[in-house]
Amino acid sequence: MLKWVLIFLLISVVAGIFGFTGIAQASATIAKFIFFVFIVLFIIALVLLIFR
Repeated sequence: MLKWVLIFLLISVVAGIFGFTGIAQASATIAKFIFFVFIVLFIIALVLLIFR
């Protein structure tokens, strides 16, 4: 899942450099969303592992 975050982050940076602000903003938003989903799933997995 972090692989996708890095891919969208890279797309966002490259699009921002070339001036495609709409694409940069959209891919940055997608990267943030996937990253927060990853964090939530990671915390749930840690809690389940601790209470197992």
